[in-house]
Amino acid sequence: MTVFERDEKVGGLLRFGIPDFKLGMDIIDRKINLMAEAGVEFKVNQHIGVDVNAQQLRQEFDVVLLTGGSTVPRDLPVPGRELKGVHFAMEFLGQNNRRANNMDLKTEEIHAKGKHVVVIGGGDTGSDCVGTSNRHKAASVTQVEIMPIPPEKRPANMPWPQYPMILRTSTSHEEGVDRHWNILTKEFIGNDKGEVTGLRLADIVWEDAKPGERPSFKEVEGSERVIPCDMAFLAMGFLHPEPTGVLAQLDVKLDDRGNVATQGFATNQAGVFAAGDMRTGQSLVVRCINEGRECAIAIDDYLMGNSNLEAKANSLMLSA
Repeated sequence: MTVFERDEKVGGLLRFGIPDFKLGMDIIDRKINLMAEAGVEFKVNQHIGVDVNAQQLRQEFDVVLLTGGSTVPRDLPVPGRELKGVHFAMEFLGQNNRRANNMDLKTEEIHAKGKHVVVIGGGDTGSDCVGTSNRHKAASVTQVEIMPIPPEKRPANMPWPQYPMILRTSTSHEEGVDRHWNILTKEFIGNDKGEVTGLRLADIVWEDAKPGERPSFKEVEGSERVIPCDMAFLAMGFLHPEPTGVLAQLDVKLDDRGNVATQGFATNQAGVFAAGDMRTGQSLVVRCINEGRECAIAIDDYLMGNSNLEAKANSLMLSA
C-alpha cells in the first residue's frame, strides 16, 4: 500500500483545513505513524497528474484508489471579486495551519490582525474562519449567510438518522462574531490601491418554491448598505474534484455534478476506484472514514474474488 500526497505532509484537510485549535497535529501524526508501522508507505510532494502521470501508476500498481477530495471551491462572481483581500476560506485556513506548525506558507501572507473581517458562508468552514480571525486579533468579525436562519430544534421533515439542518453555534462563534442570515452579497468595494474596503449587502426574503422549481428570493427594498470589510473569506462550500490532472489522465467518467462516477466504488476504468468527497461530493469526515472502510472491502473483493474484511470488523467489535 502506497499513499501519494501532493503536499509536504500527509493529512489532507485534517492537517491543512481544520484549525489546529480544534485538532492538534500530534493526533494526526500519531495515526500516520501507526499506519506506517503497519506497512503503509507515504510519498509526499508527489502531485499525481502534474509531477507524475497517472497512467504510470496503473502500470506499477494492481489498483489505484482516488481519494483526492472535493477541492474546487464555490466562487462568488460579483463586482470587485478580484480585489486584494478577498480570499477563499481554505487559502486562509491552510496557511494558518502552516504558520502554526512552522511550515512554509507557500503564498503571500494572509493575516487578519486589525482587519474588519467578513466571512461569507454559515457552515463549519465559515466558523473556522471566525475562530482563526479572532485569534489573529481582527478588529471585527462578521459572518453572513444567504440562507434563512435554521431552526434550533430538529424539524419534522428531517427525522433521525438524517443529518438535521439546525442552528449550530460553535465555540468560535462564542468567542465573538456578528452573525446575519438572509443576506445577499452584491459587491466588493475597493480603494485606488485595489484593496477591498467595504462590502455592499442587502436583506432578502425567500419565497416558497413551486413544485419542481428551485426556491427564489427577492431583495428587501431599502435594505442595501455598505459595511466595512478589509478582508473577506469565501466559505460557501466546494463544487467537485479538480477535473484536470489525474482524473483527465485516467479518463474516468464524471457524474452530472462533476464528481467521479462509480458503480459501488469502481469507476469506469478497470482497477481504478474512488472514495470519499471525490466520489460523493463535499461531506463530513466521519462519512469519509466509512467510505474508506467500505471501499477497502470492495478492493479486497476485486483483487481476491471475495472479502472477509467486514467479517473481521464485526469480530473485532464483538470482542471489544
